[in-house]
Amino acid sequence: MRAIVVAGGDPPGRAALDAAWPGWDRPCDAVIAADRGALTALALGLRPDVVVGDVDSLGTDEAHRLAAAGIPFERVPAEKDETDTELALLVALRRGATAVAILGALGGPRIDHALANIALLAHPALAGRPVEILDERTRIRLLVAGPRDPGRLDLPGRVGDTVSLIPVGEVARGVTTHGLAYPLTGDDLPAGPARGISNVRTAADAGIVVASGLLLVVEIADTTGAPRPSSIGGDS
Repeated sequence: MRAIVVAGGDPPGRAALDAAWPGWDRPCDAVIAADRGALTALALGLRPDVVVGDVDSLGTDEAHRLAAAGIPFERVPAEKDETDTELALLVALRRGATAVAILGALGGPRIDHALANIALLAHPALAGRPVEILDERTRIRLLVAGPRDPGRLDLPGRVGDTVSLIPVGEVARGVTTHGLAYPLTGDDLPAGPARGISNVRTAADAGIVVASGLLLVVEIADTTGAPRPSSIGGDS
């Protein structure tokens, strides 16, 4: 079961999502909106199965309009330990989601919310489930590896897209890539240095393996069709 969780950050446009990530909305077995994310969901042609949150960013009038349309709410207190997006993710899991796509998690006036939403990829409740954050040009996933269980991630997609690898924690060890312009072969990526930024996909069947640690994989879609430079300063 794949759920789409729609947060209240910058709303992506449908045409841009379709161009960057064809098939992003398939399958879609449940739509969980976090507060104002309900309006983004409707603008994308997705009817929320439930709206979760304290309704502070949605507003009373909009909440009444959605409720009158038969969309249910799970209201929570404004003073709480979790963000509305985190609660929406937990509702998706409670409803049986085994994979999740998160929209509207980036941008907006609060960079702390964007960072917290990215950090949600490491939420213990999501362990073992494929989860991705999508916006009009960006896809973010977390690759997790243990001492006896290397992490593997296939990166099929458009040749020319940017792929950045960002270690989370002290170091991601034994990083190996294929199908990228600047290959890594069992390399360690410590936190701090930007060695993994701005790689480029050169094959439609690229992929990454990490022996241990956590690695954010950030893809930036190139939908312009413009030729890529032969080299990019600061790339891995």
